[in-house]
Amino acid sequence: MTGPGRRVRQWGCVVVLLLFAAVCSAAPVGHAISAYVTLKTAAQETGGIAEGGSAADIPPRMLNAYKKAAGQIGEHAPKCRGMRWPILAAIAEVESHHAIGHTITAAGDIRPKIYGVLLNGSGAGGNTTVIPDTDNGRWDGTTTGERAVGPFQFLPSTWQSIGHDGNGDSTADPHNADDAALGAADYLCGGGGGRDLTKRTQLKAAIWQYNHSGEYVTNVLGWIDQYTAAAKDPDLNNVTGTARTVIEAALSQRGVPYSWGGGNASGKSYGICCSPKGKSGTGIKGFDCSGLTQYAYARAGISLPRVAAAQAAAGQRIPASLGTGALKPGDLVFFATAPSHDSTIYHVGIYLGSGQMINAPRPDTVVRLDAVNTMSGYTGGARLL
Repeated sequence: MTGPGRRVRQWGCVVVLLLFAAVCSAAPVGHAISAYVTLKTAAQETGGIAEGGSAADIPPRMLNAYKKAAGQIGEHAPKCRGMRWPILAAIAEVESHHAIGHTITAAGDIRPKIYGVLLNGSGAGGNTTVIPDTDNGRWDGTTTGERAVGPFQFLPSTWQSIGHDGNGDSTADPHNADDAALGAADYLCGGGGGRDLTKRTQLKAAIWQYNHSGEYVTNVLGWIDQYTAAAKDPDLNNVTGTARTVIEAALSQRGVPYSWGGGNASGKSYGICCSPKGKSGTGIKGFDCSGLTQYAYARAGISLPRVAAAQAAAGQRIPASLGTGALKPGDLVFFATAPSHDSTIYHVGIYLGSGQMINAPRPDTVVRLDAVNTMSGYTGGARLL
C-alpha cells in the first residue's frame, strides 16, 4: 500500500575508556521494505538499541498530529476501536523517521516534501515494479510514474480514497502532518471499517495491509510496544527507601540531552570528544549511560565507578540466566557484546520495573524510559540497594 521506503534503525551503545568515562555510541542498521520491493543495506556495528522508544524523540508537532488523529478517527470510522497515538507514531517512524530533518509548520505542512522512490521499474532503489501515474503529478511531483509521498508514505492512488483534512484548511494533503496522520488512522482502521486494534491479531492485520511484509509488521509492532511503554507514567507506589531515591533522581533528568562522556556524581556536565561515529559531547551538557547511573546512586549516598563494566562489579550480580523477572526497581541493568563476559559490557541503565529502565541511550537522544528488551546483549543486573 505505502511507498517504497521505510527504515529500521538500530544503534549501538559501546563502552570505551576515554578519560576514564564509559560512553555510548551510535551506528545504524538500515533496511528498506515495501509492498512492492525489498531492499537491504548492511551497515551494522556491535551492540544495539532501537532508536526512539520515547515521545521525547518525536518532533512535538508530529506527536501532536498523531494524538490529534487518534482523537479524530471516531468521526470517520466510528466502529473502529483501539486507535492510539503509538500506533501512528510507529508507522511514521518506520516510514519517514517522523519527518526529522524537515521543517514542520504550525499548520502541519512538511517542507521539503517527502518523496519515495519512483516506481517506474527502472531498478533505481531496487524497485522493479511499474506503478503508472494516477495523480498527474499533483502529490508526487512527477507524471512519469508513482512514488509514495509524505511522512506516512502513501501512494497517490491510495490517498485518493482515504485522504482527510485533519487541520481544517479544507484540503486533504498527504504532505501535511495532521492530514497524513488522520489518513493513516483511517487506513489502519480499514477505510472507515470496524477493526478492533486492541486485539493483537487485528492490529497485525492492519499493519500487514499497510505493507505486505512480515518483517515490516514485526518492526512496527516493536515500535508500538516501545512507544506504549514510554507513554505510561511510572508507578512508584510500591518503591520505597533508597531505591525510590535513586529512581526519582534518575527520572528527574528525563529530557536532559545525551552527552558523550558527560555526567558524574554531581550531575550533568559537558562531555568529551569523540564517539566512533564522530559525535562530540564537548558542547553538550548532559549524561551518558554510566554518568547518569553514577549521579542517581550518588543521591542515595552510593559511589559508583565511572565505567559501566566496573559498575557491574559494584554490587551483587543478578545473572542474565534468571531473566529480567529477577530484577527489582533500582537495580542496575547491563548489556554486553559477549553477555558471558563482563569485560565486554557496553551499556548500563537503571531498572524501573515492569520491563522498563531509565536510560541515556546514545548521542542525539535524551534521558528517557526504554523497555529493557530494546537493548541487545542483556547480561543481567547488579543490586546495590
